Amino acid sequence: MFDGHFRSIHAYAIRRVGSGDDAGDVVAEVFATAWRRIDEVPEPPEDLLWLYGVARRTVAQHWRSAGRRGRLVDRLKMVRIASPDLSPSDDATYDDLFEAMGRLSPDDREALQLVIWEHLSHAEAALVLECSINAVAIRVHRAKGRLRTELNSEANSRDVPDVESDPANPTRS
Repeated sequence: MFDGHFRSIHAYAIRRVGSGDDAGDVVAEVFATAWRRIDEVPEPPEDLLWLYGVARRTVAQHWRSAGRRGRLVDRLKMVRIASPDLSPSDDATYDDLFEAMGRLSPDDREALQLVIWEHLSHAEAALVLECSINAVAIRVHRAKGRLRTELNSEANSRDVPDVESDPANPTRS
C-alpha cells in the first residue's frame, strides 16, 4: 500500500501544507494511521480513497493544532517582498488565486482541490469527504463560481485580461 500510494498522498500533503517537513509529517501520520488500523483499510482501489480521507483529517488537525494557515500566508507575502527580482506580473495571479482559495469555505475548498488537484471524480471525492456525490458537485460548482467572480473583479481592478478568457487559468469551468 505504501509503495503504491506514497506519491499520491505525498502530493496531496504538499498541495495542502507545502513541501517542507510539514508534508512529510502528514504523510508519515497517514501511513502510521493506516498501519494501526490495517484491518479497517478497504481493498484496492478504495484503499487510496480511504488514505485520502485520513490525509484530509490529518491535514485539518495539522492546521488546527499549529495555526499555520495565517503564518503561511504571511511567509508567502514576505518571500515576494524579499525577492525584488519577482515582478508583480510574475506571481500576482497565483497570489490572487491563493488568497481567493483561502476565502472559500473549508468544505468548498477541499471539494474543489480533490476534484481539480487530485483528479478525483465527484463520486471518489464524496467518499473522501464522507458526503453525497451531489454535495460534492454543488461544492465544486459553488467554489468555481466564487473564485471566478473574485478573480475577475481583482483582474479588472488591475486592468489585466479577464480570467474567463485565460486558457491557462485552472479555475475555468
